[in-house]
Amino acid sequence: MPCHDHAPRLDSRAIVRLSPLDPGEDVAAFLQGLVTNDVTGALPVWAGLLTAQGKALFDFLVWRDGDTLLLDCEAAVADALAKRLTLYRLRRRIAIARDDTLGVFWQADGGDLPAGAAPDPRLAELGWRWIAPKGQGDHAADEAWLAHRLALGVTEGQAELGSDATLWLETNAADLHGVSFTKGCYVGQENTARMNWRQKVNRRLVVVPIAQSRPERQRAAYPALGLAVDHRRVEEIVDAPGWMELA
Repeated sequence: MPCHDHAPRLDSRAIVRLSPLDPGEDVAAFLQGLVTNDVTGALPVWAGLLTAQGKALFDFLVWRDGDTLLLDCEAAVADALAKRLTLYRLRRRIAIARDDTLGVFWQADGGDLPAGAAPDPRLAELGWRWIAPKGQGDHAADEAWLAHRLALGVTEGQAELGSDATLWLETNAADLHGVSFTKGCYVGQENTARMNWRQKVNRRLVVVPIAQSRPERQRAAYPALGLAVDHRRVEEIVDAPGWMELA
């Protein structure tokens, strides 16, 4: 794991560690059958853990650390995510637990990066992230990250995605590289694949000026930034970010 003095840490993020408890256990194969993206290839990737109906429960970035996988997730739901994954573990010899010794770090530009830093897999403009041990010299970067992310129109987390309320493709997962349509089965795969095949993504999450937000569509509001997240029908979306394909 890289180390960086006085690093910009995201205190709103936490790490859930998945580790094999015997040499024959394949953690990536376990997670591969559960989440929306391919975790057996190049990492990090953005992925979701869905309901059987294809609705978003959790979203996270998946990193590799040797034979261990690290999930960069919301700190507020890290314990719930670990518990949910444990339900699927059955008798597999895998340890699933929050790791509070590690932090998630971020900076907008690519200068002076530690080894192991990677561009955000959703959108390069989101900046660079890395996972490292927490240090006393770290400083909080959450406010800067939130403003940067919303300015680019990217949503994340249960408040914005709406736990068990939004279909995964409605979170812009196809545009933001959060789903593989070739990896095989996972929880919620059938409905997600059908929506993609039929091109029937009728609603999207979109960041809008708060004055233009519609209360019945609003998922989250950030008055200090003058922005809100709405869940809107595609035909109602104007001024979509350049990365969003609505056709």
